[in-house]
Amino acid sequence: MSRHRSYGKATTGAKKRNVLKRFERVQLMKARDQWKERVSVFSLPKTKVAS
Repeated sequence: MSRHRSYGKATTGAKKRNVLKRFERVQLMKARDQWKERVSVFSLPKTKVAS
């Protein structure tokens, strides 16, 4: 039995994500010296993904 073509290919590579996870945003902000200690990790400012 074959799969329907709407399921996509089984061998698709990893796509580039355009959103960061929370820990990735904190790491990026620390690298850019934008992170302040004692700041809540909730409601972080938006950060651009490095190209």
